[in-house]
Amino acid sequence: MKLTIKEMAIFSMLGTVMYVSKILMELAPNIHLLGVFTVAFTVLYRKKALYPIYIYVLLNGIFSGFTTWWIPYLYLWTVLWGAVMLLPRHMSPWIAAPVYMTVCALHGFLFGTLYAPAQAILFGLDFKATVAWILAGLPYDLIHGISNFFCGFLIVPIISALRLAEKAAGGSHD
Repeated sequence: MKLTIKEMAIFSMLGTVMYVSKILMELAPNIHLLGVFTVAFTVLYRKKALYPIYIYVLLNGIFSGFTTWWIPYLYLWTVLWGAVMLLPRHMSPWIAAPVYMTVCALHGFLFGTLYAPAQAILFGLDFKATVAWILAGLPYDLIHGISNFFCGFLIVPIISALRLAEKAAGGSHD
């Protein structure tokens, strides 16, 4: 996955956009555009989408601390990336939009469950305590999943805008 200088610049900007969007939306707990960006970047850039995703993760650690909450971020976004990678590449926008929105929502609904293995390992939780931790977070996961679904309306327009920008810049990722 060799990168061009242009891709390095683009992926750096996209990772930064992810981070800035998170900061701007922090007043609304579990409502953000991170899943939207992860899905859109994965659809367009495929394997290379990992670059902006992990630039975002790195920026989170740099500005908020490389503490225990950050460790699950090393795999949480890869799960969503992997799910999108398994989807068919060329779907009509009428099919793609609800599929992307649903995948994005599922990631939000499962966020606490996906986060739980790291919590269990880092804090020595047994199975019962891990399940209790997941159950305690369900209201937040519910907000996260629902908001990811509705924010997911932006996925296809973001993909279209990025494709248009790529075309105007003389490149293509399809």
